[in-house]
Amino acid sequence: DVSLKQAILGYYVNFIPYFAILFSSLINFIAVIFFTSKMAYNTEIIAILSSGVSFARLMRPYFISATIIALFSFYMNNYLLPPANKKRLDFSDRYFRSGPRYFSQRNVHKQIRPNVYIYMESYSNNSNIGYKFSMEKFDRNKLVSKMMADYIRWDSVKGKWNVRNYYIRNIYDGKEELLTGTSLDTTLNLSPNDFAAQDNFIFETMTLPFLNRYIDQLKLQGADNINVFQVEKGRRTAAPFSTYILTFIAVALSSRKVRGGIGMHIGAGLGLAFSYIFFMQFSSQFAISGSIPPMVAAWIPNMIYLVICVFLYRLAPK
Repeated sequence: DVSLKQAILGYYVNFIPYFAILFSSLINFIAVIFFTSKMAYNTEIIAILSSGVSFARLMRPYFISATIIALFSFYMNNYLLPPANKKRLDFSDRYFRSGPRYFSQRNVHKQIRPNVYIYMESYSNNSNIGYKFSMEKFDRNKLVSKMMADYIRWDSVKGKWNVRNYYIRNIYDGKEELLTGTSLDTTLNLSPNDFAAQDNFIFETMTLPFLNRYIDQLKLQGADNINVFQVEKGRRTAAPFSTYILTFIAVALSSRKVRGGIGMHIGAGLGLAFSYIFFMQFSSQFAISGSIPPMVAAWIPNMIYLVICVFLYRLAPK
């Protein structure tokens, strides 16, 4: 059972920042349309432009505000929001998940260092044991060492892996050396966290520096799900820029006085804003599937709607 206090402090306090950052660009967009349309309806914009102020000069305070919001959004997305997301997702796992997570993948292949590869038939999260373990080392595409063992266990006290019932085959200058034993402690560029049975939403809990290191590690390991994390990295860099685009569209769209007033501006603006958000999600799915590079997918919507900005700028009152 979850008390109201636990739900508020454990989930909603951490969910509100996530929700606010997710829709910050849209909220800013609606706010800009609302008060700019109000100014246009009261013919204030016409008066400003008639006094000799250029449309570019009129846009300056908007872009100063957009810069503040974009910088705040970037910092929140990459440094403050991930810890809050971790608390929120941990709360969901604890109270709403029907059972514990298990690492279900079999026949695991990983590259842990350049020219060093490991294999496990299976891995148990409960006991931190990998079964049917093997490790191969190569030098100039030639096998120079291979270890095979019944299983490998993580020793949390020593911070090392313990290999059980092993034999090692080393090859030096055409000669072979065989080593066997029942127990061997060793350090590997591998930890139980690499086998944590987590879904792809784990990227939401990573700060930008950690996300960069994790992507580098996935590249080294040749992981299949690396596109998900690269798309997230691209989204975090492209999303703050969307504040500028949506602000420009909002001003250019609502600065002209039209029949229908604020309602017409808000309706047209929301249509453009939601189509922009939909296109961002649409392009992300292509990147996850590997059809297009993740960074390209993240910036395609910005580039397309930047063209729309130029078109609306030409139609804006001068």
